[in-house]
Amino acid sequence: MVNKQFLPICMNDLKERNISQLDFIIITGDAYIDHPSFGSAIIGRTLEREGFTVGIIAQPDWEGIEDFRKLGMPKFAFIINSGNIDSMVNHYTAAKKKRHTDLYSPGGESGHRPDRAVIVYCNRAREAFKNVPIVIGGIEASLRRFAHYDYWSNKVRRSLLIDAKADLLLYGMGEKTIVEMANLFKYGMSIEKMTSIRGSVYATKDISDLKDYVEVPSFETVSTDKLAYAESYKLQSLEQDDIRGKTVVQKHNDRYVVQNAPQISLTQAEMDITYGLPYTRTYHPIYEAKGGIPAIKEVEFSITSHRGCFGSCSFCALTFHQGRVIQNRSQKSIIDEATVLTTLKNFKGYIHDIGGPTANFRHRACKIQEKVGVCRDKQCMFPTPCKNLIIDHTEYLDLLRKVRVIPNIKKVFIRSGIRYDYLIYDKNTDFFEELCEHHISGQLKVAPEHISDKVLDQMGKSKQEVFDRFVKKYTETNKKLDKDQFLVPYFMSSHPGCDLAESIKLSEYINEMGYTPEQVQDFYPTPGSLSTTIFYTGINPFTNEKVYVPTEQKEKNMQRALMQFKNPENYSIVREALVKAHREDLIGSDKKSLIPSRPSKANNHPKYQGKKHSKFRSPNAESNHVSETAPRTFTKPSLKEASKPDFKTTPKHSTKRASNLSPRKRQR
Repeated sequence: MVNKQFLPICMNDLKERNISQLDFIIITGDAYIDHPSFGSAIIGRTLEREGFTVGIIAQPDWEGIEDFRKLGMPKFAFIINSGNIDSMVNHYTAAKKKRHTDLYSPGGESGHRPDRAVIVYCNRAREAFKNVPIVIGGIEASLRRFAHYDYWSNKVRRSLLIDAKADLLLYGMGEKTIVEMANLFKYGMSIEKMTSIRGSVYATKDISDLKDYVEVPSFETVSTDKLAYAESYKLQSLEQDDIRGKTVVQKHNDRYVVQNAPQISLTQAEMDITYGLPYTRTYHPIYEAKGGIPAIKEVEFSITSHRGCFGSCSFCALTFHQGRVIQNRSQKSIIDEATVLTTLKNFKGYIHDIGGPTANFRHRACKIQEKVGVCRDKQCMFPTPCKNLIIDHTEYLDLLRKVRVIPNIKKVFIRSGIRYDYLIYDKNTDFFEELCEHHISGQLKVAPEHISDKVLDQMGKSKQEVFDRFVKKYTETNKKLDKDQFLVPYFMSSHPGCDLAESIKLSEYINEMGYTPEQVQDFYPTPGSLSTTIFYTGINPFTNEKVYVPTEQKEKNMQRALMQFKNPENYSIVREALVKAHREDLIGSDKKSLIPSRPSKANNHPKYQGKKHSKFRSPNAESNHVSETAPRTFTKPSLKEASKPDFKTTPKHSTKRASNLSPRKRQR
């Protein structure tokens, strides 16, 4: 059974534990959920295991400083994060509209954390206790560790270390880093001298002692020169490997921001320890009156099997945070956790997920990575799989087989996302068949994102033909198993490289499918991703090619509407887009047209009804539900090459694979 004692959150908790002063106090923008999907819980439990006392101040009132004093002054430092998500992403949609809910707050209420939470919390903590060291971490700090383009202010901002006036920034997944730092405090070292910790960033006026480092263009340069910004991003990204990576330096006025080399990856034994710590696995009972914290529902009965991703999609900042190298847990550790889940009071017999950023990436991409790190000059999957890539689902399948026979487990689902391109290249079809037979809850989510090679090249995604092969195989496999299961297509609009012509190609593809996306994700430029750099500069820093970038909101609205052309409410803007692109041939009554010649007030016009004879269908084709945080995007097979499988829209309530809002991403 799990330990039912939470980390201290108030003075009464300290008295009960006979603690006169805490070693560390974690300040976080999320409500306190003591579960291994949440960074504050992992860091707190990790420090506790090492013998340090730790308290949590969750979602403090930032209008004053009283909440920042509620646990007294920490002996060593405040550790501050914005929560599992960047606070600006948490607050605003891709259209910069205010969100009305917050899954990481009591009852899903918004307004429990400030914009740019790390900066605000640091200021208040400094006011509360002037001389206490401040350490920042989590996703907001990790992805903003260098000068970065800030979408919400539409300018380049300084390193968050400088803006927050913190003493030290920890980036990446921080268990080893936080323990090393904590032990240095225990041994009496001042934070000013902590300049050699891997996985950390510090500021200094003197770099004369540094050796073998890479200096990138300064903040002053990249804030005014987009070519320099693109070059800076490229140089930074090349050093984010724990074996090959060097120290990276960026000047900010009269100081230097120094990123030490990335922290050494966790071993399997260390991963097992992290996920075996005594979490209560739920939210603190103080939130019960408001109905709890919605974010726990997505992960309560899910299991993290690994971290990292070698897929390297351009729009995903995960490689800048977790890295390209897979770090996994042992089968025993995962089986033990699954067994624990069966003892929880709300368990109904279903494991919702066993996976990670990409479910079927369980091991390092190749043997070379184990010795010399990831390649600097090529990707593992793009544009085609590397010849050294190990494509093998055998161990993952063996794990799934073992978990699904545990007493009281009825079903084990995979919901964290399958890389279909990796799967389709596996010559052994056992995993594919058992995936369809045992591990899909009626629908499988995959994310080809687009169908235009021009756009896919900028996304770092496989060609359409690869997806066509997958859909054909998926259809054949389900037919063989006598299964009636859907594919959930995810599409993305307004990504760099996508103009109206490419958007219309995608719409024609959707029309051929007879499918209406219920959720559409607009590209969201967030710190740390290659796509954001292209968005800001108009240049792909790895190819030096100029890239078209849709920046005007009107065009973004057109691209999104084109993907939901069957919605009568979108008629005018879809027509305007087609006329602007000189594609009036798609206005009319034939089956290739997207919209009728005249608008229809009713949804019963033939152009707004899917192809009733087709197996491609949407259960709610007339819906205009648009999610700015929906999963990425997804396309269909070539109808000439594959019989049509069932396509289904994502339920309106779904938050799964919401790239920036899902706790499954382990953003810390």
